[in-house]
Order: sequence, then C-alpha cells, then structure tokens
Amino acid sequence: MTEEAKTSEPQADLAVTVVRPGEGEMIALGPTRMRILEDGSHTGHRLAIAESVLAPHTEGPPQHRHGRHDEGFYVLSGTVRFTVGDEDYVAATGTLVMVPPGTPHTFANLTDQPAVILSTFTPDLYVQYFRDLQEVLAGGRPLTPQANIDAMSRYATEPATGHA
Repeated sequence: MTEEAKTSEPQADLAVTVVRPGEGEMIALGPTRMRILEDGSHTGHRLAIAESVLAPHTEGPPQHRHGRHDEGFYVLSGTVRFTVGDEDYVAATGTLVMVPPGTPHTFANLTDQPAVILSTFTPDLYVQYFRDLQEVLAGGRPLTPQANIDAMSRYATEPATGHA
C-alpha cells in the first residue's frame, strides 16, 4: 500500500462528534462570548472551531499576526469590520475572511447590533490562548497590554506593530 493510500484511510481512534446548540465550552472575554465547538482534540489537532458573539460597539483585539496557524472568520450574522494591515473590509452576513500566518489583522463590531462569527484555527494552537485570556480576566481584572502580549507569545502570535 502506498503512503498516500495509508493517509486517506479513516483513523480508527477519531470518532464523529456532535456539538448541539447550547453545548461546547463557553469562554467569556469581556463583551465577547465564545463557544468552543471543536478544540482540536477530535481532529488530531489539525482544526479548531469557535463561535463568537461580538456585542455592539466592541473593539476587537489589537492588530496582531500569527506565526503558525491560519485563522478563518465566517460572519453568521451582523456586520464585522476586519482590518488587515492598513486595509479595512466590511464583512456582512455570509462573508468569509481567511487570514494566513504572518498577516497583521484585527476585527471589530462597530454597529448597534450583535455580530456572530464562526472562527477556524488551523492547526488548533490558538484555542488555549482564549482559555488563558479568560483566566487573566477572571474577577473583572483588566487585560493589560503586557499580559496580552505575554499570552499571545505562548501561541506563536505577536502584536503587529509594523504592518508588513
């Protein structure tokens, strides 16, 4: 059997998973609520998926870049502004934004309505970052720029101080 044939066979240790409405790990990040639908533990760590609800008038994270994972955003409802380097993109419901490693980006909901996005992380590296942030914010503590930089650095992510 060729190597190609071996890798296309189903893996016996991975099973189908189903996450129903209201299920999944909930993470609160200030005004943003994230539901982890897949943390990578069922995909061999190749893919993680999260659903996030951005409250109205929510600024996103500081512009940053990931060194080791692609990040995808599919707008399920509302409108989200994505900033990639110096370019702004208004993403309405049904829009997909894919951000490859090394690309500076951020997002925000500047509207009067909540926005819901489905995010993918390939590989799953970045899910633990959100868990770490929730821990930092526990008890109403503010997220300092340095605490955020420290958390990001553990997951091959850095602030995008100079747009490349």
